Amino acid sequence: MKIAVVGVTGMVGQVILKVLEERNLKITELIPVASEKSVGTEIIFKGKPYKVVSMEQAIAIKPAIALFSAGGNVSLANAPKFAAAGTTVIDNSSAWRMDADKPLTVPEINADQLTSSDKIIANPNCSTIQLVMALAPLHKKYGIKRLVISTYQSITGTGVKAVQQLENEYSDSKGEMAYPYQIHRNAIPHCDVFEENGYTKEELKLIRETQKILDDKTIAVTATAVRIPVVGGHSESVNIEFHKDFTETEVRLLLANTPGVTVQDNPDVNLYPMPLIAQGKDDVFVGRIRRDHSAENALNMWIVADNLRKGAATNAVQIAEYLIENKLVNAQ
Repeated sequence: MKIAVVGVTGMVGQVILKVLEERNLKITELIPVASEKSVGTEIIFKGKPYKVVSMEQAIAIKPAIALFSAGGNVSLANAPKFAAAGTTVIDNSSAWRMDADKPLTVPEINADQLTSSDKIIANPNCSTIQLVMALAPLHKKYGIKRLVISTYQSITGTGVKAVQQLENEYSDSKGEMAYPYQIHRNAIPHCDVFEENGYTKEELKLIRETQKILDDKTIAVTATAVRIPVVGGHSESVNIEFHKDFTETEVRLLLANTPGVTVQDNPDVNLYPMPLIAQGKDDVFVGRIRRDHSAENALNMWIVADNLRKGAATNAVQIAEYLIENKLVNAQ
């Protein structure tokens, strides 16, 4: 099983390698791919050095699966080339997510819809993945009418440049700025670029991707995305209005029995999800589960996950595992 990792030198690419090592896929050949300036450099995988190759070289090798994390423009230009060579692409950018012909996949929710003819599969946005992991079982039982989402997102979602900015600010050093303002001791209500309607792309991703993954365009969704000086993961405050009534006990039990979700909800002993706890883990953590008494059939929840793992790398690798296990890709 030949597997390519495109964007291998980036922050998510490095986490993909880590997850591949941990989950021990039967990889016969790892093909690390990066930009031209990185071609020929070495990465280490399972203790062995591998030379980074160019996009053209990787396509010629015809891997069974290519895990992309190199940005939307790179994916738009190259994912179809891999697909034409018979490779199944799992793409972590926003390039294909809202394409009606491309599946947008969270394995625990909708991997059973994948087929061998799906040659480009979109990995959802990090903040969307953790959100729908908690929402899917609740939507199935109670029917979601409306969502109000506020996110508190790690700087790692922006990339290495943002991490460096925060480190510079900690040490009072000058350096390149990833954000228009300092992030240390600050909260910036600006994730991705602003659109004409006043929402950022990140907020619109939460709206559109949630409806697509849950396969229900009737769900009303609004969102505000905020960047905070945290490294460990994304946090979300979510207000849900259901069509059917519920009990908080039922909700906790339903979530506790959902694979990939861990309920941490005991305020009496100060137990609730935090990025500090989620960092380095693959589960989505849910807590502060409580009825919203200001609206009918309404609930509040707090959702936290490591955005580089389940929000990106782990979800992509899980898709690859599903494809391999169900023989939806060919070992080439």
